[in-house]
Amino acid sequence: MDFTGKSGKKLIITTELGPVKGVLTAESLTKAKGYLPLDGINVHDCPMGNLRINAIAMAALIQQELKMEAIPHFTCRDRSLLGTQADLLGAHALGIRNLLVTTGDPPKHGPYPSKPVYDYNTVELIGLIKKMNAGLDYNDKEFGGHTDFKVSCTALPTAKDRDREIERMARKMKAGADFFQTQVVYDAEKTISFMEKAKSLGKPILIGLMPLKSVKMARFVNDNVQGIDVPEEIINRMEKDGVTGIEIICEFIARVHPVIDGIHIMAMGDVQGTNRIIEFVRSLGK
Repeated sequence: MDFTGKSGKKLIITTELGPVKGVLTAESLTKAKGYLPLDGINVHDCPMGNLRINAIAMAALIQQELKMEAIPHFTCRDRSLLGTQADLLGAHALGIRNLLVTTGDPPKHGPYPSKPVYDYNTVELIGLIKKMNAGLDYNDKEFGGHTDFKVSCTALPTAKDRDREIERMARKMKAGADFFQTQVVYDAEKTISFMEKAKSLGKPILIGLMPLKSVKMARFVNDNVQGIDVPEEIINRMEKDGVTGIEIICEFIARVHPVIDGIHIMAMGDVQGTNRIIEFVRSLGK
């Protein structure tokens, strides 16, 4: 799927597969069949250093079984330069055409005495993928054919230094980024302000949304997750007025949808809640 081609015609909607239990892929695939029509499903690459099935392999299964576009995350953390190129060739052979490149959570967060590789950073990884799209390896030698990847990168609308964040996005774009997916955001005004500046980059931007399941979760996320700010007003509404996290997300979308290209729903496998958001977005008519 070419997300750049869809931008402006309708709001793009993607979500996440959620954790797969070991090799029990059928359970996750069956659950994912319950989603209303989406533009793509992301697959995490061993988040927080925890063991998960290979993201590329799982993404290929999604595309084969569900006939739905998959976007595996591809980190700088675990692969050597050689291994990276081999995995990219393998991903292309399996039909993967979209990748979300990230640094990757340090292994120290997980349960294993694993060491990070970090042979390159995200900007260098983007550049490598684009070289392979031209049929060239790291050393500018032809490897036989070429890949055809679209590359997504992360962005942080809540960054304290907004101009610096836009500059980081511009560097990623110069390296070859095709679209962006932001970290979770709850503040509509900050999002609108961010989009007004980021639109100058000319790339589609999907806004990250995570429905809050409880007041306890809202406070925990606000206090402990770097880069995510939950306005006190939202916490008060949930606590005093009984407003649900899904309702808050829908209100947020209603305010920002004229200026955004799409949303990425991080509902931790909540199919019913995700579908409510999808229905609301489609009702907006963009």
